[in-house]
Amino acid sequence: MLTLHLLTTLAFAMDVNAVPLPPRALDAENGTAFAARVAGLPDHERYVATRDAILAGNVPSFLRELSAVTLAGPAGAIITVFVTPDYLSVGDDLDFLPVPLDFVDAAAIAQSLGFGLPTRRIVDAVYAAATLHLDPCPLPAGPEMRSVPYILESRDRIAAERGERSTLDLVAGTKKDLVLTPQLSASPDREAIYGWHRLDGRPIQPLSLVHGVHYADYSHGIRLVADTVLVDGAPRSYFDVLADPTLAAYLSDEGPIPQARALLERASGWSQ
Repeated sequence: MLTLHLLTTLAFAMDVNAVPLPPRALDAENGTAFAARVAGLPDHERYVATRDAILAGNVPSFLRELSAVTLAGPAGAIITVFVTPDYLSVGDDLDFLPVPLDFVDAAAIAQSLGFGLPTRRIVDAVYAAATLHLDPCPLPAGPEMRSVPYILESRDRIAAERGERSTLDLVAGTKKDLVLTPQLSASPDREAIYGWHRLDGRPIQPLSLVHGVHYADYSHGIRLVADTVLVDGAPRSYFDVLADPTLAAYLSDEGPIPQARALLERASGWSQ
């Protein structure tokens, strides 16, 4: 027999598990065509074009449905978060491009859609819950890391490793996440990255604020977290739980993040 918690979780997920994006236009570019169009743009213009394409709905259908990830914690509650099943991409289901974004434009997308970004603990939980783990495919370090050819090479390596496995899986291991951390409060010009787990479950990238808010390279990915979470089956705001002195420990291994929404607002307001 299904528990009340599971029934509530399923009912919630069935009701509001879609990312609120407009339908994808019939003439929208696929991932390869989008890459060709933005390849010669400066980084900032490419990020803006990527943000605009995503918010216009040029996103594969499999990214529009959220995956439930459940976390347990010290107070005996169970919290379920809802995340995009893979990293944000531009294109269609057959030809899509996972797109790195700087913190500025990632925050703008999250805010526009009413979502958040994960914490380090949520990234680990997503990896543990994933139904498809792919081994990271690092490319040689250098200035080219930010280039479109590197992004395409990374895309093609991931696709080759994935093979014919379903895009309906909750996927992990292919990118470093842009994350929320309380450390960002004291570093307004920084972004935080974490993850890129190997198949043994250990992340290549420890939590780092080494990059400025305008940086992105091929190894970075954006996974969105819905603002509504379930605490023992009852809906709560993701941002409210991050600020809660007791419940925050379920979602953050760095303590409460009372300013999480403000961090996104501040980042999305940065200018070049």
